[in-house]
Amino acid sequence: MPLLKGTAPDEKVFRYEIKDVLEMEMRLLEALDYYLVIYHPYRPLVQYFPTICRALVNDSYGTDLILMYPPYVIALACIYIGCILKEKDARTWFEELRVDMNVIKNIAMEILDFYDNYRQIPEERVHAAFIKLPPRS
Repeated sequence: MPLLKGTAPDEKVFRYEIKDVLEMEMRLLEALDYYLVIYHPYRPLVQYFPTICRALVNDSYGTDLILMYPPYVIALACIYIGCILKEKDARTWFEELRVDMNVIKNIAMEILDFYDNYRQIPEERVHAAFIKLPPRS
């Protein structure tokens, strides 16, 4: 990035000022139609498997699901996983809701893939992290 005139060669001065950044931020917000609200899927989980599903919802924030699907669909996917883990048959309940079970199952698979991909830390990485820690005195 070119330096501005009148600055020392060792000083890094960028040609963009704060007003330029703020202007671009406003353009970005306009492109998003100022829609910055993200709803959380906790409310639908109050009655069903509160501890398991809350943990699943918390972990779903590690994915981009919250940006792609409405909160009630993520909550239903967490309930679906909870039903499987607790060995409860909820097919009739889901049929009464008339939701697309393919979408629910895909979201459930995304959440479970998150556990497969990001929860398993190789032992080498754990050992390398411990080596970097200062010794106890």
